[in-house]
Amino acid sequence: MVVSLNRDGPVAVVLIDNPPVNAASHAVRAGIVAALNEANTDPAIGVIVLACAGRTFVAGADIKEFGKPPVAPILPDVCAALEASIRPVVAAMHGTTLGGGLELALACHARIAARDAQMGLPEVKLGLIPGAGGTQRLPRLAGMETAIEMVSGGGRIDAQAAVACGLIDRIAEGDLLEAARDFARTLIGSPPRRTGEQPVPTFDAVAVDARIAAIDKKARGQIAPGRAARLARRAAEVPLAEGLAEERAAFVELLAGPQSAALRYVFAAERDAARIVGLEGVAPREVTSVGIVGAGLMGAGIAAAVLNAGWPLTVVEHDAAAAEAGGTRIHDLIDKARTSGRISDDAVAARLSRLAVSTDRAALTDCDLVIEAVFDDQDVKTALFADLSRIVRPDAILATNTSYLDPDRLAEAVAHPERFVGLHFFSPAHIMRLVEVVETATTSPGTLATAMAVVKRLGKLGVVTGVCEGFIGNRLYTAYRREADVMLEEGALPHEVDAAMEAFGFPMGPYAVNDMAGLDISWARRKRAAATRDPAEPYVVIADRLCQAGRLGRKAGAGYYRYVEGRREVDPAVAAIVEAASAEKEITRRPVAADEIQRRILTALRTEGEALLGEGVARRASDIDLVLINGYGFPAWRGGPMFVAGRT
Repeated sequence: MVVSLNRDGPVAVVLIDNPPVNAASHAVRAGIVAALNEANTDPAIGVIVLACAGRTFVAGADIKEFGKPPVAPILPDVCAALEASIRPVVAAMHGTTLGGGLELALACHARIAARDAQMGLPEVKLGLIPGAGGTQRLPRLAGMETAIEMVSGGGRIDAQAAVACGLIDRIAEGDLLEAARDFARTLIGSPPRRTGEQPVPTFDAVAVDARIAAIDKKARGQIAPGRAARLARRAAEVPLAEGLAEERAAFVELLAGPQSAALRYVFAAERDAARIVGLEGVAPREVTSVGIVGAGLMGAGIAAAVLNAGWPLTVVEHDAAAAEAGGTRIHDLIDKARTSGRISDDAVAARLSRLAVSTDRAALTDCDLVIEAVFDDQDVKTALFADLSRIVRPDAILATNTSYLDPDRLAEAVAHPERFVGLHFFSPAHIMRLVEVVETATTSPGTLATAMAVVKRLGKLGVVTGVCEGFIGNRLYTAYRREADVMLEEGALPHEVDAAMEAFGFPMGPYAVNDMAGLDISWARRKRAAATRDPAEPYVVIADRLCQAGRLGRKAGAGYYRYVEGRREVDPAVAAIVEAASAEKEITRRPVAADEIQRRILTALRTEGEALLGEGVARRASDIDLVLINGYGFPAWRGGPMFVAGRT
């Protein structure tokens, strides 16, 4: 029985027990309604507590039911039954109260939560809005500003923030269920305080409308965030019944729409990415300490991520000056999280207490995992791994963070190469979620399983890739840039390509991104590859000409754009360079419309993705989409180029 009713004198405890996360399945919904009916018809019952067994309160709807015909009672009906109960209902919340779980709690007449509880309405992350009263009841309890942020952003708040804004009434001290019973007894004989009958607290309408406009802009084409925010705004304008009807109609519309389909595909793809064929039953090794060689921008970012995950960390640099600079860089990244309010002073101290910085590679002797983050040069990395092989234990895992070098060649320098793997972080490594886990020809199943476990503990998304130049991500991005460059020769200008791709949903177009990264990095790579480049392969010289003119990107004040006091501006000098390159090849320039730019880039990405699948570099089409979404800003609400093409 997933829902039971237990009596404690005049207190009825309706207990949900539907592991692992007490999802609001049909059985749970029907059980709640039946228990409410029983409690409300028992004259000995004066109050009801709604609680959950296990590690969490209801953590959302049952996603397995999405896309299927609804079966009564649906969640809005259950919430209506809770709110209409003639006995006061107290929600006792612990763990994560999310989505439909929070909507159930909002429909109750009082709420108490464990001190470590978290609450949220994450439906927008699936292209949806709350569909069982979340947009209408939350503003009445927590205020308009808090409600708009929660329904449009999908983030969580903790119990302390929830009690401060009025979302919950109390934080339980000690046992939650016992505290909930005690709280419930104080409500016996009192009329239920129905959320839907409460007025929305006063708010600054001008500020709220400006915030909704900002949400629309930030969403870059995704519908759900702005829709959820505007529905929350409606809670102050219409009676509950009308607001609920509008919310439900919007939920049903979005559920049937392409954006939710794409985001639900991405949700499933992330679960699939962790399921690696050949690793069934392979247990990851225990990793108790981590080492990093190199504390530049990338190494420092990886170090911050490792410290945030709770590991002791040893960082090694080549000399005292580099070690001092690297240590300062790591300290600054950790401290930045404190100044932004994400972690406390005590958390900063705890992280830094686990950090040791050295110039002696022997300090890595006892590490279970050592990650190199040194200059991306074959000879430098080969020598490093040969040296590390003599220093660390034979069973310690060695990982390379290379972006373009061949990990199979690097593995040749490693004693026991079965313990060698690629961990390609994306910059800034402490923020970016994606890590490409590169399986070499010699990587053992145990090493691969351990690498994936490490990435998960870091709070990141691991996607397994085989070996090729650039792996999945940079190879795809090369195809993206190649097609964009060809369109520059044909008649487009950099700002037009960027505008088209930003309209598509990317946060930045390819040329703005290149300016931010620095044009000199890819220029150096092109010069190294010049001797082996196929002369029959088309080559676009525009980027080289910009570099030769000293236009190395934002850091130089000019690249594909010029930068005036940090502002990006279109520069006629760039148009002249682009047009001259077309003239050299005797290309007659023509206008290239935004829809053509988008279509051709999508085709280029899909074609390269098919090649990656055919070569076995990528294991799934969905892995390709995840890499582009999490590493390169492809809009998640579009699902990725393989999803758009129907290749899932």
